[in-house]
Amino acid sequence: MKTLLPFFLLLSLAAGVMSAAGPTPTLTLEDCLRVATDGQPLLTAATAGVAAAGEAVDVARAPYWPQVDLGAGYHRWQKRAFLPSGLVLPGHSLPELIGPLNDWTGGLTSRMTLVDFGERRSGLAAARARLSGAQADAAATRSDVRLSVQSAFYALASAQDLHDLAKRNLERTEGHLALARARHDAGAVPQADVLRVQAEVASAQLELINARSRVRTAAGQLNTVMGRPAESPLLIAPPAADAPPLATTDIEAAVSQAIARRPELKSGQQHVEAARASVDSARAARAPKLHADGAYGWNDTGFLPETKEWQVGVSVDLPVFDAGSRAHQLARSRAELARDQAAYDSRVLQVRQEVWAAATELERARDSIAANETNVRASEESLRVSRERYQSGAAVITDLLDTQTALASAEASLAAARWSCLTARATYNRAIGADL
Repeated sequence: MKTLLPFFLLLSLAAGVMSAAGPTPTLTLEDCLRVATDGQPLLTAATAGVAAAGEAVDVARAPYWPQVDLGAGYHRWQKRAFLPSGLVLPGHSLPELIGPLNDWTGGLTSRMTLVDFGERRSGLAAARARLSGAQADAAATRSDVRLSVQSAFYALASAQDLHDLAKRNLERTEGHLALARARHDAGAVPQADVLRVQAEVASAQLELINARSRVRTAAGQLNTVMGRPAESPLLIAPPAADAPPLATTDIEAAVSQAIARRPELKSGQQHVEAARASVDSARAARAPKLHADGAYGWNDTGFLPETKEWQVGVSVDLPVFDAGSRAHQLARSRAELARDQAAYDSRVLQVRQEVWAAATELERARDSIAANETNVRASEESLRVSRERYQSGAAVITDLLDTQTALASAEASLAAARWSCLTARATYNRAIGADL
């Protein structure tokens, strides 16, 4: 009895852990999208990028305010006095060295730029454009993650459907094996028919094993795009695999909507605006600058200095020679503007192609559903007739197995087409910017 007590204790602890964990919740597509929003590292990185760009705006705004510094110091010094020859003070001898002396200093210094010919304004405009670009990049990342979750969700739903079809095909094959054995026992067919169907049963079992593996792989992929470990338990509640409403066939309207709404294009526009502001900033850096300066403090030989010092004034900085640094910076900014403009134009062409391809794929997916439905109905009727003919002795086992294989292929093709259509619709919505 004592030896069994630890065993039952372990069982009770395991049961308690399982009850505490609870059953695995079933997730809908919207649930999966919410999980991805909360846990996807790509979205976390995009949010951090927006925050960094916002801080850069504050950095670019700071030069509009005066800069104030508090300083303090201590120096001990000695210097040689270089006096004019022949200079003599009555009753005094002039020393050749001054010091050593203690020099304690402390005070405030301030400087404010009054005129810079637009350099600060251009820098702030560039920072604001980069912030808008970072926000658009974050929106594009959210849209990409949303499409990835939708595609992975539909892929898992399709894999589950194919697994159920593989199980149904195995049951059908086992029924045909029972039929072949009954006819063989009655002396109506040779043993070869039984062996032939047994081989088909083994093939159907292998396909079921493969289908089960595809379900696990698809579940791992969905977990990954949601930002969870691939091995996390996952159950989904797929929607009805009905064909979505027919999308618009007006490609030009769809392209116009995509150009107006796609966050990637908004980001490209902001990159161009930032590059244009950088050109203005580089041009203003070659102009003179007017500053207001001020200082107030104390300077003395004691630890607590008593002698007050102050100054107020203005100063002008005029670049004279910098070995071409400002000119090269301006040329560089202009080249970067041309590069960003070309990248934006290229992205517009790519978006047009994406809309065209997505619309074409959606149309193909919708049409394939109707064709596959017709094929399934015909294959079901063909299998029914072949089974009756084989049962009555009017057909051979090969005819029955061939029609069964054709039905299994048609059912799998129809299931894949339905989920593929939903994926194509999600891709189309992403292409035209309708998923924002």
